[in-house]
Amino acid sequence: MGGVHPPEQKLTAGKAIEVLPVPSVLSIPLGQALGAPSRAVVAKGDAVKAGQLIARGEAFISANIHSPVSGKVLKVDEVIDTSGYRKPAISIQTEGDEWMDGIDRSPELVRECLLNQEAIVARIKEMGIVGLGGATFPSHVKLMVPGGKKVDTLIINGVECEPYLTSDHRLMLERTEEVLIGTTILMKGLGVSKALIGIEGNKPDALEALGRLAGAYPGISVHALKVKYPQGGEKQLIRALTGREVPSGRLPLEVGCVVNNVGTAFAVYEAVQKNKPLVERVVTVTGKSLTRPGNFLVRIGTPVSALIEAAGGVPESTGKVINGGPMMGKALTSLDVPVVKGTSGILLMDDTSSARVEVEPCIRCSRCVSVCPMGLEPYLLALLSANEAWDRVETGRAMDCIECGSCQYTCPSGRPLLDHLRLGKARVGQIIRNRRN
Repeated sequence: MGGVHPPEQKLTAGKAIEVLPVPSVLSIPLGQALGAPSRAVVAKGDAVKAGQLIARGEAFISANIHSPVSGKVLKVDEVIDTSGYRKPAISIQTEGDEWMDGIDRSPELVRECLLNQEAIVARIKEMGIVGLGGATFPSHVKLMVPGGKKVDTLIINGVECEPYLTSDHRLMLERTEEVLIGTTILMKGLGVSKALIGIEGNKPDALEALGRLAGAYPGISVHALKVKYPQGGEKQLIRALTGREVPSGRLPLEVGCVVNNVGTAFAVYEAVQKNKPLVERVVTVTGKSLTRPGNFLVRIGTPVSALIEAAGGVPESTGKVINGGPMMGKALTSLDVPVVKGTSGILLMDDTSSARVEVEPCIRCSRCVSVCPMGLEPYLLALLSANEAWDRVETGRAMDCIECGSCQYTCPSGRPLLDHLRLGKARVGQIIRNRRN
C-alpha cells in the first residue's frame, strides 16, 4: 500500500568500502541512541584507549559509548550535532592507535558463538550496539522480549530503499558471512529459529551473495522484494515478508517479529565474536557533483568535513548537505558536525536539486493520501499541525507517520507536508508523555 518510485541514483553501489584516515580530533556526542543520553565517565585530561568505555547508558533505553581512538580527552562540553543544536559531547585528541586488550581486530572469521542467550544480550548492551538503519534503538532492548509476548521471527532489513545510499549494500557484498553470523547470534539472543533477510530486487549481487551462503546457516532465508520506497520501513517490511500487519500504535512484537538492519547484524557479529564495541561504521558520501563519491569506514566522532574532503571536497554548485538520503534526511547546518552511530550517509545536492519549489495552495488531488504507506491523510495532518490543533493531530494518527517523505515528494503544489508532520509528531509526542507522567 502506498509508496513512490524516486530515481535510485545509487552512484556508489560499485564503490568498495574505503578506510577513512583517523582525524586529529574527534567529538563524540553523548546522545547517540534513541532514549536517554549517556553519562560521561571520563574527564578533561584523561588518557583513553580505542574501545574504552567513555560514557555509560544508565537508563533502560540508552546505550554505552566507547572511545573510537586512543588519545587524551580535551573537554566534556557541547558541540553542534546533526540536529543543528548544541549537545553534550566528549572531544578527544588522537594520539596513536592503541586499543583495549581483548578486542580482536583481525579479519579471521569466527563462526561459532559460545555465549548463551543471556550472555549475548549482555554483550550487545556492553558494546553499545544500536540500530544502524537510522532509528538507533538500543539493540539489547529489542532482544528483551516482555513477559506475555512471543516472538517467532527475526527480520533482517537489507532493503536500503533510500535513494543514493549504498552502505548496507556494500556490507552485504563485502562482509557477507559476518552479516549471516550476526544474524544467527541475534536469532540465539531472541530464542527464535527463523530469520528472513529482505533485500530489494535492484541488488541482485547482494541477493546472490547472501543467498549462496545462507544455506549453511539453518533457519535463515533470503528474499527478493519489490523495488518501491519505503519498502524498508519496519511495518512495510514485516507485511511484505510475512503478510502480518502491525496494529496502529503498536510494535512489531505484537505480530511476533523483531526487525534489525544488516549493519546492526554486522555490528553484533563484531561485538559478540570479536569483543569490539561500536566505534566505527560505514557511511556513504555521495552526490552527482562529487569527484570521488564512495563508501567509507569511519570512526564515530569524525567531522563530516573530513568525509567530504575524502570524496573530493565540496563542489561550488552545492546548495545543501544532507545527513541521510534525500527522502528522510535532514540538512546540516555545519560541516563540523560529527559522525554518530546513526549516520548512514552524507548527500551533497546542487542548487537546482535542493531548491524548494514555490508553495501553492492545496488542490485536494489526494496524491499524498494515495502514496502514504501508513494510510494517513498528510494534507489534513499538515494543515492541523500548522494551525496547532494538536488534539486532532493526535486523533488523526500522526504518531503512525514514519516520516518517509512520500507525501511531500508527490505533492504537485510543493507543500512542505513532511515539515509540518514532523512538527506535529514532536508536539503530540510531548503531550502524550506529559499525560502519562
